[in-house]
Amino acid sequence: MRAALVALALSTAMGTHGVRADPAPAWPATYLGRVEALALVEGLNARLLASRSATATLEGWCAEHGMAASPRLAANLQRGADKPASEETRRRLNAGPDTVLRYRQVRLACGDHLLSEADNWYVPERLTPEMNRLLETTDTPFGRAVQALGTTRQTLGAERLWQPLPQGWEQAPPPQEACGALAIPDHLFRHRAVLFTAERVPFSEVVETYGSAILAFHRAARPVDPACGAAPSRQPQP
Repeated sequence: MRAALVALALSTAMGTHGVRADPAPAWPATYLGRVEALALVEGLNARLLASRSATATLEGWCAEHGMAASPRLAANLQRGADKPASEETRRRLNAGPDTVLRYRQVRLACGDHLLSEADNWYVPERLTPEMNRLLETTDTPFGRAVQALGTTRQTLGAERLWQPLPQGWEQAPPPQEACGALAIPDHLFRHRAVLFTAERVPFSEVVETYGSAILAFHRAARPVDPACGAAPSRQPQP
């Protein structure tokens, strides 16, 4: 009976994907907390820009930060979503007006953490029948479905959507300490890229928006900032 109660307690404390059900502690709005958040976001941003596969990079991030029992990324396919490709997208994919383009929208999660959302336009005739089947009927991440093509990426743009430190912070004295929780928006940065086969044939354009859950992991405790006392406010600070 004791063993059963222990097992029940453990299962209750874990999420459905094997991660802890209790939320990660809030990021402090202190100067140090903002610098640490900026360093992590910019570090992941650089890794993604240098990577051939956003899927593989996010799985590495998930594993390194213990965000799920299994770091394998899951894609939640938004069935029925549609968004026509722009003329610029067709030009970049060498797709004429009669070339069929398909649209796919997915949300990529590591355990219970939604890490990114992706809008993808691709040329089905440049993929294998099995790749098309996976993309149309399953939640397989795009990068995993097409990895046999020897995919490479060409980044078209990288947009920062959140700046935890004010403009010009590197030449200004540290601001007066803020002692609440740091208000982190839902979206942190966004990439647009074209994917090519090993033969340098473009077959997909993707827009990836990365969310606040990339910072939702359990961190080692930090000393309480003396300016904030023993019990800082939990009110989020922008």
